[in-house]
Amino acid sequence: MVQIGKRAPEFRLFDTDKNLKTLDSYLGKKLLLFFFPMAWTGVCTKQVCYLQEDFSLFEELNISIVGVSVDTIYALKRYKEDYNLSYQLLSDFNKEAIRNYDIVHHEFSNEYKDVAKRASFVIDSKGIVQFSEILPRHGEFPNMEAIKAALKEID
Repeated sequence: MVQIGKRAPEFRLFDTDKNLKTLDSYLGKKLLLFFFPMAWTGVCTKQVCYLQEDFSLFEELNISIVGVSVDTIYALKRYKEDYNLSYQLLSDFNKEAIRNYDIVHHEFSNEYKDVAKRASFVIDSKGIVQFSEILPRHGEFPNMEAIKAALKEID
């Protein structure tokens, strides 16, 4: 379970270029780690595009943005291309990270099971969670102003 003030749970996931990424890959950097249920769905697409639109703000703050879903690396590569995303997407196809972060959405739409809850974690350069938002319903949109405020406060 994720706790503010504690080290973020480890993950071992592949990006869209088939590179293995871990939490330690981002040590020394400020990180916005967000999980979304599924590529090409309405609110998920709105969320990834919102982050892309504000990408220059995140760059100014020296923030690494990383999105995670249970889609395959191949689907995420196409999704990233379709929306011209400048940040990394990681595949949690085996659903290990969503279990480690305790954000499994057991019942999604169309009888899909065990996708990520929509969740955002602000993690400082030492791997410590400074902010967490886990939304109970997949149709909710994250509180982006609270996330941005948390990102501005970390070192």
